[in-house]
Amino acid sequence: MSQEQPRREEAIKYGDVFNVERELGSKAVAPVDAAMMQKAETAMIGKTEKGGAAATMQAAALKNERDGVVGHNDITQVVAQSGVSVTESDLPGRQVISESVGGQVVHTLEEKERNICKLVEVVEQFGQKVASNTTMPSSLAQDLGSRVGGGITIGEALEATVLTAGKKAVEWSDAAAIQAAEVRATGRTNIVPGGVAAAAQSAATLNARTTKDEDKTKLADVLSDATSKLPSDRPATRRDAEGVTGAEMRNDPNLTTHPGGVSASVAAAARLNQTNNN
Repeated sequence: MSQEQPRREEAIKYGDVFNVERELGSKAVAPVDAAMMQKAETAMIGKTEKGGAAATMQAAALKNERDGVVGHNDITQVVAQSGVSVTESDLPGRQVISESVGGQVVHTLEEKERNICKLVEVVEQFGQKVASNTTMPSSLAQDLGSRVGGGITIGEALEATVLTAGKKAVEWSDAAAIQAAEVRATGRTNIVPGGVAAAAQSAATLNARTTKDEDKTKLADVLSDATSKLPSDRPATRRDAEGVTGAEMRNDPNLTTHPGGVSASVAAAARLNQTNNN
């Protein structure tokens, strides 16, 4: 009686993790490919970016090597011939970093996305400490680097809140903080029709009448793509952070702010901008 042969795991190919064409899509992601992209990404950005091409390739190559479908020193022929690259382009009003494998772009990252990712990292690491006089480690400040346009904007801080507290139901304290942030970003004293503050106030009103938490409007529903809903935007300052924090606390029954909430994100942005300007 013949024994069943052990099933051989299928390799994770470039076409499985990236939108690529031609020969590259059918090739297994190899360890040396991933190492080359990590080196290129670190040289451009200063580290391996979460969700970037290097991280994706490393995860795929590690599994391929673990499953025995590639060797530790293997390199894809396309990569050996055409290499990998990480380039930065200045487009009207924005910066874009493009990561390519074998001449094909596999991942792009805009400056706004980088700012938001770094801001989320700080909020998660330091929480409410960012709003105090706690000194940020110089290594982290250097890693954040300089920013075009003067720093992380208030709109970007609002979008970061989607990742740090997006599942939180919108309350009056959140609506007040968002309104304070919008006023400071736009310079207007009135609420922008159809803007984030108007949406937050409507959500808080509806949530107060809603019994089930799963039926309530969440911060992510209100703040997703917040920068596009602001008629104007500007880098967050310490005074902005104080104003937003005060608004959130005054409208909270316990006179506190929510960890990772709106005021925490704006405070983190202000702290990073102040550190980079020193």
